[in-house]
Order: sequence, then structure tokens, then C-alpha cells
Amino acid sequence: MTIQLHNAGKRYNRDWIFRGLNYTFQLGKHYAITGSNGSGKSTLLQILSGAVSINEGSCNHSINNVSLPVEKIFNYTSLCAPYLELVEEFTLTEFLTFHQSFKPFVNGMSVGAVIEAAHLTHARHKKINEYSSGMKQRVKLSQCILSDTPLVLLDEPCTNLDTAGIELYNHLIKIYCSERLVVVSSNDIAEYGFCEEVLNITFYK
Repeated sequence: MTIQLHNAGKRYNRDWIFRGLNYTFQLGKHYAITGSNGSGKSTLLQILSGAVSINEGSCNHSINNVSLPVEKIFNYTSLCAPYLELVEEFTLTEFLTFHQSFKPFVNGMSVGAVIEAAHLTHARHKKINEYSSGMKQRVKLSQCILSDTPLVLLDEPCTNLDTAGIELYNHLIKIYCSERLVVVSSNDIAEYGFCEEVLNITFYK
């Protein structure tokens, strides 16, 4: 998976969020998007996911030099973000089983193995609406990081996590993301300290 931005710009109404962005994201590398509040970090992440379009320039996704149509990008993408909701009426086992029916997990992992990796075995049969905010974030992270996709997008991934949760996050990244394209939107070094490149979106106003 390679994503190439050429002279990319995004605006809402008449206000430009960013302009003139030229950047290449490559498989096997890890990137952080930083910048002040409202600078467009989350917006850029949504553009990379194919969910939001740009207003000028181009954003091209490709695999093995073959361009991906926009409507196919989601098949190759996992996203964890504060604005994405869980199906809280499901138990964790039901939720991950449902998810696995349309997006398998890495290395053929079973639902039980994913739950164990998230350190949530004790709550596997509880409804998610009974979970603490930190437990819900572990569900989001495990669903995202352990899905079998080349592109992993993480928006403020340590939201609501305690020290143990942050350690788990970094462990999952280390074990399962070494050969994938990972992009983290954050200003917290604890969330993107493993990234080789940092893109400060504020510079593209």
C-alpha cells in the first residue's frame, strides 16, 4: 500500500484547512500527523481512509503499483478514532464475530485470540455498554490493529487508556504492525513515539 498526496488541499466552506500538501506514505513505515487543534489532523486521516475527499490536488492509493478506486479503499483499511462508535448492545464476543464476518483478523486469529490479546477475556460475555471507557478503547484498538489490512489509521489511540492500556497499545503495534503502513494522528509522543516520520500539518495552511 502506497498513498501519494500531490498538491492536496481541503477546505470547509471558504476556509482552507490545509493546502499544497505533497507527501508519500509507504507500506512498512510508520507516520505521525501532528499540529495544533483544528489544524486538520483528523481530517487528513479521514482523507487517507477514503471517507473524505480533497478539494484540490490528488490523493492516490495503490497496491503493487495498481491504483485503488476510492470505493475499494475501505477493504484495505482499519481505523480507530474517538468518533467511531461500537455496537454496545453486543457482547465483546458477538461484536468481534460480527466484525470478522466481513474483515478477517491477522494471521487467521480467532475471536478468542483477539479477546485474549486485548486482555479482555474476563469480560468476553459482557455487553459492551457495561464496559468502562478504557475497556471500550481496548476493543476499538484490538478491532483496528488486529484486522488483516495493510493500512492502519489511529486517531488519538490512547484516549481513556491507563498506563497498562498504553503499554498494551505499544505492544500490539510492535507485534502486529512492523510490516504495515501505520499513520497516527496525535500530539502526544506516547501515542506516536514509534513513528519514523512526523508530518506537522500546521505548516500547510
